[in-house]
Amino acid sequence: MKRTEFYTGLFIAFGLFCFGYVALSLGGLRLFGDKRYKIYADFVSTSGLKPGAVIEIAGVQIGNATDIELKGNKARLTFRIDSSVKLPTDSAAAIRTRGLIGEKFVKITPGADDAVLKAGEEITETDQVVDLEELIGKYMFDKKDETPKGKK
Repeated sequence: MKRTEFYTGLFIAFGLFCFGYVALSLGGLRLFGDKRYKIYADFVSTSGLKPGAVIEIAGVQIGNATDIELKGNKARLTFRIDSSVKLPTDSAAAIRTRGLIGEKFVKITPGADDAVLKAGEEITETDQVVDLEELIGKYMFDKKDETPKGKK
């Protein structure tokens, strides 16, 4: 009887450890060393991008946006990029949306420069966000009264 209780307790402890590890990993916390480096990019607007957003090149996730803060009049994004990915210094970053109203992510277009960004450096080429809500609002509310002349 004692043997069964021991193995049951061991099984439950192992299950809780695995659950905790997966929960922390999905939350972005690395327990056994973080093999990523930090770079920055400044945007005029992040337009709804949230910390934890995916960073990708050619549709492949290479990291996450970990922090968004105000620097002067711009939004500064902090990226954590996998150490195996080497970004040329002339790479460009753009905030995009999946589908019509999907989640926001950062798309990086690698440049052709031989020099690569090192930890703590900045992507200087950023594209302004095309905000669909803003475009629709301008179209709907900035239209002038277009009733034909002579008709009321």
